[in-house]
Amino acid sequence: MKQNKTNLEQRLLKNKIFYETIKVFSYALLIPLALILFYIIKNGIAYLNIDFFIKMPAPVGESGGGALNAIIGSFLIVGVSGLIAIPLGILIGVFLAEFKEHKINNLTRLAVETLQGIPSIIYGIVAYAWFVMPFGKFSGISASIALALMMLPMVAKATEESLKMIPYTLKEASYALGANYYTTIKKVILPSCHKGITSGVLIGISRILGETAPLLFTAFGNAFLNFNMAKPINALPLLIYNYASSPYQEWHQIAWASSLFLIIIVLGLSIIAKNVIK
Repeated sequence: MKQNKTNLEQRLLKNKIFYETIKVFSYALLIPLALILFYIIKNGIAYLNIDFFIKMPAPVGESGGGALNAIIGSFLIVGVSGLIAIPLGILIGVFLAEFKEHKINNLTRLAVETLQGIPSIIYGIVAYAWFVMPFGKFSGISASIALALMMLPMVAKATEESLKMIPYTLKEASYALGANYYTTIKKVILPSCHKGITSGVLIGISRILGETAPLLFTAFGNAFLNFNMAKPINALPLLIYNYASSPYQEWHQIAWASSLFLIIIVLGLSIIAKNVIK
């Protein structure tokens, strides 16, 4: 009896030590995040004003200006990427979860997992070879396709994992009411796991929103406000890259403001995604 009590005390002590160690490392992760946020806020908050959102970039040597073309360009590129990746990713996720015995299921899963680990610059090079070179011009649509390929595996995996959590009894209840398989998936199963899918979509958008490498090979950038996705278009990551590497102080200020704006959007999407699945 005494031996059992001693073993229990040792196990509780080990558990407490392990738990406290995990807490220390978890809080330690907040330190670099806080430092990054502090530095970006310190340098960018003064220039994140109304002019930043409603004005075009000022010519070299002139103060002021904004990033209106880059803001609109980012939303256009990411929006088209979502239109491509979200429905396709949901279909792939349903296939992975529902047709496990299909002969190409393992191949599809391997493709999704491989896409998830490919560096972003590779997507840019592939999109450049597939769309920019054959058509002889940079464009927003080629950038959207590159980013859609990056977003696709996240949506697919989120859909698959969400469908796995739905009890089979829900599907049986739908069958008992006379619904066929496809109606059950469309009107019962997918609506039941919409929170998990939405979370995956938001995380995917957060990732592609700040990608620069694919845009360098596809969107290229544009000094003017452009709504035509068949032409070169500017985006916030491109603006930050070009302005931060320039010798002009005014451009550095716009780059810091753009960085802060992107951080705010990404943090906001991450917080929303975390709260959606609760």
